[in-house]
Amino acid sequence: MWARAPICEFIKPRTADLHDVVAPRLYRNALLKDGRTGDLAVSDGRFVEPASLAAGADSIDLAGLLVLPAFVEGHIHLDKSFVGDDWRPHRPAESLGERLGIEKQLLADASPVTDRAHALLAQAHGFGTVAMRSHVDVDASLGLANLHAVMAACEPWRDRVDVEIVAFPQAGILASPGTADLLDAAVREGARVVGGLDPSAFDCDADAHLDVVFGVAERHGVKIDIHLHEPGRQGIEQLRRIAARTTAVGMQSKVVVSHAYALGDVGPDEAARTADILAEAGVAIMTNAPGDRAFPPIKVLRSAGVRVFAGNDNIRDAWWPYGDGDMLGRAMMIGYRSGFFTDADLATALDMATTDAASVLGLRRYGLAIGDEATFLIVDAENAAAAVAATPRERRLIHQGAIVPSCTSRLDTLFSRYDTQQGYRS
Repeated sequence: MWARAPICEFIKPRTADLHDVVAPRLYRNALLKDGRTGDLAVSDGRFVEPASLAAGADSIDLAGLLVLPAFVEGHIHLDKSFVGDDWRPHRPAESLGERLGIEKQLLADASPVTDRAHALLAQAHGFGTVAMRSHVDVDASLGLANLHAVMAACEPWRDRVDVEIVAFPQAGILASPGTADLLDAAVREGARVVGGLDPSAFDCDADAHLDVVFGVAERHGVKIDIHLHEPGRQGIEQLRRIAARTTAVGMQSKVVVSHAYALGDVGPDEAARTADILAEAGVAIMTNAPGDRAFPPIKVLRSAGVRVFAGNDNIRDAWWPYGDGDMLGRAMMIGYRSGFFTDADLATALDMATTDAASVLGLRRYGLAIGDEATFLIVDAENAAAAVAATPRERRLIHQGAIVPSCTSRLDTLFSRYDTQQGYRS
């Protein structure tokens, strides 16, 4: 079997690229996210006042093309994906334990973690992602092998994609003896976030599980991101327990609960009460709007002041066959599943994949304001709402003022000499 090449594999990440001198440039007539048309001036990799550019500076007329902040991936698993490797048909499982066993079998026969993580980084970057939070498995059988492999894959991309690594106990903490020490070691070796997983359902002792997670975070001054799939009342109780812990140790704005399906299981009043508790504790929620599961009510959470952001989660791996790493496509999926129809609602979905995710990850100088890093996307769309609704593929990434080469598909390469043939006109 042949392995499918990632979309932008031909773009080799070279650190030197971003140290090259990029001439000041004016992007005229850009359509901004809020519907206004304006000019964007870039110098030394940052946005500057247009009037500060010297006369005769390079100028590009965007003629109303849409400009958006670059995408931020809020939840991905770089060590699990088969992107860049052979296609593997999905194998159904009846239980979480069986699913984990299937995953171990499939990954044992896969290409090295570093190669697959590199392929997914390249594909995501090709869609316009410049920062991400990646959960990486840490357990007694793997040790820190996946952490080291993903860190190696990220190194050549470090000036292009800022990757925040979560030490993720996929096999549990109490259920996998030695994992608590491995989480501590992972943070010492470069993980910037400590993860958790279904404290009651998986480890059967929520307090002991959270003792480890919050203990590691407090010792090292890092953030927390807990996978929570526990349903209904059990999941709600877990969210309130996490919120209480967060407040007690003063970690407001440093704790995320990923998935939090329970918020979609309970009624609107219960969801609203829990949203108030999460907002007070500064606990953020990540959702990917999964296709076969209830998920958090985004508007209810945001109205209460909870930061809600987006991630793709699993991408073409042992858990499901879907996904390509495109955060604009994820914004569309979130809007579709949430019943977002107005332009304002579609803008919310876009914010979840850009500014809201950037806020949770703590990105500095992110955005389109004067002084921000001049990293943005130019998209062929009528407006921001249309971009979410139709996810156009025609995009161009500008990274710190440098125009990133566009991606070429295998079809482009195969049929390039036929594009000018006579006898057919569109």
